Amino acid sequence: MDQPKVERMLRLMMLLAGNVNYTVNDLAAKLETSYRSVYRYIDTFKAAGFVVQKNGEFYHIAKESRFFKDISQLVHFTDEEAYMVNKLIEGIDDTNTIKQNLRKKLATIYNCTAIADVIVKNENASNVNAIVEAIDDKKQIMLKGYSSSHTNKISDRIVEPFKFTTNYISVWCYEPAHKQNKQFKIDRIQKVEILNKAWQFEDKHASESVDIFRMSGKQTEKVRLRLSLRAKNLLIEEYPMSEKDITQEDENHWILATEISSPLGACRFIAGLPEDIEIIEGKMIKSQLHKYAKQLLKI
Repeated sequence: MDQPKVERMLRLMMLLAGNVNYTVNDLAAKLETSYRSVYRYIDTFKAAGFVVQKNGEFYHIAKESRFFKDISQLVHFTDEEAYMVNKLIEGIDDTNTIKQNLRKKLATIYNCTAIADVIVKNENASNVNAIVEAIDDKKQIMLKGYSSSHTNKISDRIVEPFKFTTNYISVWCYEPAHKQNKQFKIDRIQKVEILNKAWQFEDKHASESVDIFRMSGKQTEKVRLRLSLRAKNLLIEEYPMSEKDITQEDENHWILATEISSPLGACRFIAGLPEDIEIIEGKMIKSQLHKYAKQLLKI
C-alpha cells in the first residue's frame, strides 16, 4: 500500500472516530480524494473488524468496534510536547534519513507544522475534536452546559472559537453576546455543537499572550530570576517551555530571562522555592508576592 493512501486512511479513521458528522462527500473533500475511494476505505475498516455505522448521510466508527478506545484517545501534541519531541528529533544526526522521515510523518498525520495543535484529555476528546473542526471550517459553536466560575452559572454559550491556549486546556473564543474575546476551559464544557453558521466577527478575534507559566494577560513584563540547580530542574520539569529562556550564570546558578503575561503562575512557582530563587527583575511578581504575604499573615 503506498504512503499517501495509508496517510489518507489514518486521517479518515480519526475523522470517523470523532464527534463531528461527515457525509461521504465531506470526507472525500477533506481527504482530497474521490467518494469512491472513501467507500473503499470504509469497506477496508469493516473487513478489519471495525463497526462503521451510518446515521442518515453521516458515517461513524461505532464505540463497540475493536480498537475504538485506542483511536478515540489519539492525541495531538501540546506546544510543550511538540518542543520535547522536536528536541529529541534534533538529537538525531542530520545525515540520518530517519530524522527527516519522522518529521514528515508526524507533520502529515497531525497536519500541523509544529507537529501539534491540540491537547486532548481522554474524557474531552470529542469536544476538542469538534472545536478543531469548527476552527478549520470557521464555524460558530455552542458550548452546551458551560460551567462558569465567574458567574457561578451553567448555561449554553454561542461563540466563535479561533485559538487554543499554549497548554490547550482552554480555547480562545469571541462571544457575540458579550462582544468580547474570552478563554473557555475545556473541562467545563459538557458538549460542543458545531452550528451551521460561519464566523461573523473574525476581524475582532484577538487572543492575549501566554507565558511559559501558561498564564495569559493583556500586559507583559520582563522578568529575571536567579535559580539554584534544584529550582532550575524543577522549573524545566514543570514548565518545559522555560528551558529556552534559561542560561547558566556560574557553577551553581542559572538565570531565567523571560516575559510573563501575569504574575500568578510565576509567583506560585517561586512561593514553593523561596530559598532557591532570587528575583532580580520583576515588579509585578514582587507586588503579587507582597499581596500573598499580607493575605497569609493577616497584615
